[in-house]
Amino acid sequence: MPRVTITVPGGFPQPYRFGLDSTSVAIGRLPESDIAIDSASVSSRHAQMIRIKGGYELHDLGSTNGIKLDGRRVATVSLRDGMSVELGEVTFEFLLAPEERAMLDMEASVGLKPEPAEKYVSPAPQQTPNPPRVPAAPPRVPAARPAPAPVQASSGGGSGLLLLVLALLAFCAGMAFRFYNDTGRSWLDAVRSKHAVQDTSSMPGK
Repeated sequence: MPRVTITVPGGFPQPYRFGLDSTSVAIGRLPESDIAIDSASVSSRHAQMIRIKGGYELHDLGSTNGIKLDGRRVATVSLRDGMSVELGEVTFEFLLAPEERAMLDMEASVGLKPEPAEKYVSPAPQQTPNPPRVPAAPPRVPAARPAPAPVQASSGGGSGLLLLVLALLAFCAGMAFRFYNDTGRSWLDAVRSKHAVQDTSSMPGK
């Protein structure tokens, strides 16, 4: 942490430490000052140390005895490690640790802007951008198939009936031929004779 050492004439050095995130440090004789100096040469609101990019500056607040650098009064001082200035008759010494000096030098080289601690917000974790949504492919509709041709009624029914008649005739012819071989008479004559006998027997008076 940056260290400020205040030495009042005839007194002991008083060290003060501040973090690099301290953006403003009030210096003066007022008790509520960040660095309160009990010296008649120091005004109530004498100076202010302000955090800037890459370091600090010391600004005179219109004090009576002002800020002196190398015996010359100045309004603003860019503080560097090991620098010593005077606030009235009081010695103000500014010191930095090596790592603080390296951090401020890097901050100045890359142009970073210091942020006050109370306003610092930790960055949100980086999120992977969502991939673009690809619209779902429409459902595949099966290709229309031609309707099957209507089954026409087969003409086999008439052919079957004709075959049945022919088969019956062939059967009758075979039976007649066999009857002729067995009896020596025509089957048709036998049928006629049988019907003739039946007709004769059914006549009245017989």
